Amino acid sequence: MKVQIYVAAHKPYQMPQDPTYRPIFVGAAIHGGAPQNYQPDNVGDNISASNPNFNELTAMYWIWKNCHADVKGLNQYRRYLSEAPKRKLAGILSMTEIESLLQQYDVIVPKKRHYYIESNYSHYVHAHHREPLDMMRTVISERHAAYLDDFDQLMHQTSAHMFNMMIMAGPKFDDYAKWVFDILFAVCDRIDIADYDVQEARVFGYLSEFLLDVWINHNQLKYVEVPVMYMEKQQLPAKAYNLLKRKFFPQAAKRTHF
Repeated sequence: MKVQIYVAAHKPYQMPQDPTYRPIFVGAAIHGGAPQNYQPDNVGDNISASNPNFNELTAMYWIWKNCHADVKGLNQYRRYLSEAPKRKLAGILSMTEIESLLQQYDVIVPKKRHYYIESNYSHYVHAHHREPLDMMRTVISERHAAYLDDFDQLMHQTSAHMFNMMIMAGPKFDDYAKWVFDILFAVCDRIDIADYDVQEARVFGYLSEFLLDVWINHNQLKYVEVPVMYMEKQQLPAKAYNLLKRKFFPQAAKRTHF
């Protein structure tokens, strides 16, 4: 069985030595090539040039269209799915662990992120422009109406599997990616982001973080959560402060990513 987990990165960074993991350089069409031993996302069928708007999804698209492994997955250079997060790269999921989990579950996902005082919807609109999220609901209602109740339920919940990180069998990964991009490309055609700043222009990456749970729940897939290993220190007090600031002082300057 071929297991290939890609690690999305936009710059050179410490990477796993395990050949199960391969770095993929996102936005290669813009940055002018990839570091040595990184898979560039601008070869074959790709959307590399759209990286400023799609973030790590240019890697997901490339994996969907160009990787033919039996098991596919996506991690990020600063975050990994891990069984032993304190061990850093030594604790990320091994091929044996991945194969064992997928014998029991359909999808491996990170532990949910909880917002507690915010629904997923209110958290998003306090941090980002409201229009794209509302438009995504409209697109789902028109193109994938069977998923609409699942989407609405998720919007009212206070937690979700975030980060666009997942591991699953290749055919399932491809089915998921096909569904995701059908929705996001339709949203892209209907909204104008010309005036968005650099952070807000990454809108399709933000929107997509809600779609994994919608797809899993609707298709009644069995998933397993594993911890997220962070390569860098988490600024938890600053994140908590800014969450409260966005909620109670929505007109104040926003900071959403650290």
